[in-house]
Amino acid sequence: MRRLPVYLVLDVSGSMMGEPIEAVRNGMQILASTLRTDPYALETAYLSVITFDGEARQVVPLTELVAFQPPQIDAGSTTSLGAALKLIRECIEREVQKTTPDAKGDWKPLVFLMTDGAPTDDWQKGLAEFRKAKVGMVIGCAAGPGVDTSVLKQITENVVSLDTADSSTIGAFFKWVSASISTSSKKVDLNKSDAGDISELPPPPPQISLV
Repeated sequence: MRRLPVYLVLDVSGSMMGEPIEAVRNGMQILASTLRTDPYALETAYLSVITFDGEARQVVPLTELVAFQPPQIDAGSTTSLGAALKLIRECIEREVQKTTPDAKGDWKPLVFLMTDGAPTDDWQKGLAEFRKAKVGMVIGCAAGPGVDTSVLKQITENVVSLDTADSSTIGAFFKWVSASISTSSKKVDLNKSDAGDISELPPPPPQISLV
């Protein structure tokens, strides 16, 4: 069976402390429980969680939906976006099955990258590494009105911005991510083709703007 790998890459720097980080925890619970009601997602979607603050770490390796447990995450220090981009590439290289002459590999991964601030490391070096990875679609999310979206725009054309980083808006983002994974799971199953761009996803709710 060809899997649809989904990487949730989450900024847990100090500025996410309090309501935002709590909203991210709740959002992952909602995402998991919502997707488990979708037969297409249950069959194809596999989830991984990568967090980044002073360093980047994969806190949940690529896991089938039925076994996925949202991790306990806490806000830390700085914003090592470059380290996160490099780690995404390493995880994809290690976990996503490539097509061989004998068998079809996994579908190209979906990557949802959420950050609320400016990177504090050499993010362009990390971006150069990330670009070597074969991905289907990357969605960048600027969590809050003060985020400079120009960095995200250099990572992906598909960028959304949250009006605020409060619990209701972050919750709405995770519900939209759930719907996007459901749509992509159905597309790869029925059309037998990789996810394309953001126009193929459900329209985001009012609190979330396309950049």
